[in-house]
Amino acid sequence: MKELEGRVALVTGAGRNIGRAIALELAAAGAHVVVNAKTSKREIDTVAAEVDGLALLADVTDEAAVERMVAQALARFGRLDILVNNAAVRTGSWREVTSIILDGAWHCSTAAGPHLSKGGTGAIINIGGMSAHTGAAGRAHVVAAKSGLVGLTRALAHDLAPHGVTVNCVVPGLIETARTSPSAHGDKVGPLGRRGTPQEVAAVVRFLAGPGARYITGQTLHVNGGAFTA
Repeated sequence: MKELEGRVALVTGAGRNIGRAIALELAAAGAHVVVNAKTSKREIDTVAAEVDGLALLADVTDEAAVERMVAQALARFGRLDILVNNAAVRTGSWREVTSIILDGAWHCSTAAGPHLSKGGTGAIINIGGMSAHTGAAGRAHVVAAKSGLVGLTRALAHDLAPHGVTVNCVVPGLIETARTSPSAHGDKVGPLGRRGTPQEVAAVVRFLAGPGARYITGQTLHVNGGAFTA
């Protein structure tokens, strides 16, 4: 049996790049996957078809929309076990960026939390950013929002521990993705001499969602080839 057989995962911002890789990896582990995006219907329909999952459009900054999304997931699958808060943007106003990255993670976590706790093996994985730990010029809104995710992770880990729900943060570093804006880290590579792949980030998410990580919570795990060492 695959380690996530029968469980249900919700992945926000899952139309492409790291989000898509996470959806595929969780499905490969046996999970049913709910694939979310704000507006990219064609992208999430494609990913949902790949994983035989459910594509749901919802703006994670809209608390009511998030509640509806969770309700739709429960109506389809009858349970929810894993939440991956991946939705993010790197350009826009302070309010736009922080509301998607940080407020969105809060809305999704509070909507999903009561349902994650029912099985005793629930997991929330927040997807952070390396610039939150290194700093970056011209990215104060992104750095602040992603730094906030680390704090949110630690706080929720305490709040949800009595219910058997683990909460961790995975921080991708220099990853080969299709971007709409330049990387804050330019063309640099880490000590391993290459950039990582979305699949390498997804593999860590799969581990944290699975039975082998039930004693890991409140942690920040970096996937960056040594470009930043905590």
